[in-house]
Amino acid sequence: MRLRALLDTDALGLRLLGGEGELDRTVRGVMTTDLRDPSRYLSGGELVLTGLAWRRDAADSEPFVRLLVQAGVAALAAGEAELGDIPDDLVVACARHRLPLFAVHESVAFATITEHVVRQVSGERAGDLAAVVDRHRRMMTSGPAGGGPDVVLDLLGSDLDLRAWVLSPTGRAIAGPKTAGPGLPADLCAKLAAEHLAAARTGRRGPHRVTLGSSTYSLFPVRSSGRSPHASRDVRETVLSDWLLAVEADAGDWPEERLDLLQGVTQLIAVERDRRDAARTVRRRLAQEVLELVQTGAAPAEIAARLRVAAPVLLPGLGAAPHWQVVVARVEWQDAELEGGPVAQSLLEEILVDPLATGPEPSDRIAVAHTGDEAIALVPLPAVSTEHDGSETGILADALLASVRDPLSAGLDGDGRVTLGVSAAVHSAEGLRGALEEARHARRVAAARPGRVCAAGHQELASHVLLLPFVPDDVRRAFTARLLDPLRDYDRRHRAELIPTLEAFLDCDGSWTRCATRLHLHVNTLRYRVGRIEQLTSRDLSRLEDKLDFFLALRMS
Repeated sequence: MRLRALLDTDALGLRLLGGEGELDRTVRGVMTTDLRDPSRYLSGGELVLTGLAWRRDAADSEPFVRLLVQAGVAALAAGEAELGDIPDDLVVACARHRLPLFAVHESVAFATITEHVVRQVSGERAGDLAAVVDRHRRMMTSGPAGGGPDVVLDLLGSDLDLRAWVLSPTGRAIAGPKTAGPGLPADLCAKLAAEHLAAARTGRRGPHRVTLGSSTYSLFPVRSSGRSPHASRDVRETVLSDWLLAVEADAGDWPEERLDLLQGVTQLIAVERDRRDAARTVRRRLAQEVLELVQTGAAPAEIAARLRVAAPVLLPGLGAAPHWQVVVARVEWQDAELEGGPVAQSLLEEILVDPLATGPEPSDRIAVAHTGDEAIALVPLPAVSTEHDGSETGILADALLASVRDPLSAGLDGDGRVTLGVSAAVHSAEGLRGALEEARHARRVAAARPGRVCAAGHQELASHVLLLPFVPDDVRRAFTARLLDPLRDYDRRHRAELIPTLEAFLDCDGSWTRCATRLHLHVNTLRYRVGRIEQLTSRDLSRLEDKLDFFLALRMS
């Protein structure tokens, strides 16, 4: 019930002293107290009745009201029987904290108000329970088979006034209510996915609540319908593949019936998830067959024949001879006993679900196989054009991770890594073996970089960075220590910023003017710093060999 309804009930004898703008608050219960600190007995939403026996002087009102507000009470009603008029200090404290304050006439017993509130709230809860049971039945009969997750989400909106969306672990919006207006912005979806993955890694039971901006969301995990909720599998085996249901509401004070209803909704959505996974079985099998032929050195004609079978399935209407790219992904955990291949396969399918789409609907045309801890995607491209500079269009490594790096980093939680490598596009079966090796080399380059989620493309394989991942760790440490440790020690003692100066000097190709401008230094100051670098390292930055050594040391550090 609303506070406004209490004020409109003449028999209760309530007079409003402050909080006119808060009368639409919901009252979920009632409590009578004269304790100085009743917060331990409050759960939120109560109308608190007090005879003011706790008040000894004016200084007591502020802490009392602050405790009530922190506990989330709906309003305070103070009786006039003890002191007559309600003290001004209490009125001021309630106004400061925006807590509605009522005066209760001395002729009205607190028991009368309590009985009225309990009767109203109990009646509303009974009606809610009946409605929940009926809605649960309707949703179970309407499930995904009757129109997909959108049908269930529309029912949540129309019947329970709940806006909800189904999101992938990378933050892609999979489904949403058609009647809820614009969907969630992509950046908000990514933040919700990141919050969900971070909470899921803690092992806490959902729903997980998070406040972003002015809205609170409750996040429910959507687990495979074939998996027991009590299964003892490590959370890391599924956290990067499970969907989630994001509900724009705070489920912290929901009754068990409503929570059970939402759990039923997640089960319906899980059925749809399993159906989509089953539809990918053919694509996965085709990818496995093609890649086995490639890795075993089969004749190009045999591979081409298999591709002619695969092309209509992966890209209907394209024809038998598309261009192809290969993407390799690897998920590695600190716990070596965890198998990363299935996780990498599911994750790569999600990341590549719509690499080049131009329409509103996602295109599920990729095929991903996995072996060991490695997943390999065979991606058909409808057209590959050559620009004037000779570069080919297609999937770019950086673009794959642009929107998913934060969610995946949250799911990895410091004890796992995801690395990806992307090949160039090839135009025939003869090029697939080279494309696979190219993607694997690119992934090794990505693995040599810092960070939990890294990718590299074929363009980087023509650079010196191809060599760096294969330098033994002890050689890397010795090389960088010999060149950079003297500079780091000097910076630590004198705050001279020699390392940043060296990086800027090399980045400016040794141009004194450009480097000084970038660092906002006088050229003479820059010359002094470079001289100090040469003195400490016994190197000469005018020599190409020494510049190259410093450059590589910085890249390997």
